Amino acid sequence: MEQLHLGIARGIITPKIGSQLYGYRPDLFSTSVADDLTATALYFRQADRQALMMSITVCEIHNDLIATLLDSIERELGIPRNCCQLHATHTHSGPNTLGSFGWGDIDREYCDTIFIPKVLSAAREAVKDPQPVRVGTACGDSFVGINRDELKSDNKIILGQNPWGCFDPKMTVISFQKEDGTIAANIIHYAAHGTCAGACTEISRDWSGVMTDALEKKTGGITAFFNGPEGDVGPRLPSGNTAGRGNMQYVYEMGHLAARDALEIYRKIYDYHDVTLTAGGNSVRIPLQARPSEALARQELEKYKDQTVNWDGHLRHYYERVLADWENGVPEAADYTISQTVIGFGSLVFASFPYELYSQIGMRLNNAFNAEILSLSLTNGDETYFVPEDAICRG
Repeated sequence: MEQLHLGIARGIITPKIGSQLYGYRPDLFSTSVADDLTATALYFRQADRQALMMSITVCEIHNDLIATLLDSIERELGIPRNCCQLHATHTHSGPNTLGSFGWGDIDREYCDTIFIPKVLSAAREAVKDPQPVRVGTACGDSFVGINRDELKSDNKIILGQNPWGCFDPKMTVISFQKEDGTIAANIIHYAAHGTCAGACTEISRDWSGVMTDALEKKTGGITAFFNGPEGDVGPRLPSGNTAGRGNMQYVYEMGHLAARDALEIYRKIYDYHDVTLTAGGNSVRIPLQARPSEALARQELEKYKDQTVNWDGHLRHYYERVLADWENGVPEAADYTISQTVIGFGSLVFASFPYELYSQIGMRLNNAFNAEILSLSLTNGDETYFVPEDAICRG
């Protein structure tokens, strides 16, 4: 078996101070930089197989941006688009690379002048000189996260902490060792929102940045974070919330706790071995429920007609679109098609989803296959939340 080769590169993608921050409301603008945002590229090659994984420390990435990046990567570097995973780590203290009603328009200037050029530059640099590596893995529990769908006494759901809710504590560390025994790179897989800072005006990778910096310093290998099914998981803040107080206090507190866990798990890696690289993708058809009736859409729109910010604004926009479809005679679709990419190292498989997956979906997937499935949220696009039916029933 030919040895796996790895090329690594990183670009700084920090926006200018004064740029809009994405994740809470559209009137939040940066006043300083707590830590630089990054795009980390890991290029894998084995015989005639190749794959690219990129950890990009922004909240979410618009489908059109993903298409632009994948087109360029495939055309310029010859890496098939279905062998690429472009992942947003989901910090809520980064620029607007999505654009959605309720959260503000996409920052087109930033995307055109910094985001796209820097991401592509990192990908180009990574493919230049891949080196042979062997792979070691270990996993353990981390309780930095907690289910955030808190059920109140009035039977309403808020974003808080739900200690009896579904939550997967597993953290996985994958380490790539060079022939001389030094560490080339690490990947940390875990699931939790990047909301420790709350509605803070400092640009930051949030808690995961503290964690990756710590493992990088310890091992000497560039370290990238890939967020798992974090749709219903937030950081377990001492305040009892899952969003911070508008400053960096909880970023450092929770980041250091996550770093401790990642370092302990890394120390469990006792064997580095050769693995077989697999990569590929396909289209997945997701069945759709019937859209709301015209009468129900009008009723719901009345509740949200004055809302313009965050989720309530998003719901207003949704029901406006439903009514427009009814009025214009747009036929209902039976299903919706997404693209999915898997990249595997032996029995360890990363599976991409353009959604914020709920935690039980990732756990059920992992239980269904004879492999270690590491599901990635917000990868190769953004299609909002993907939830199980019991979450819909709870509202």
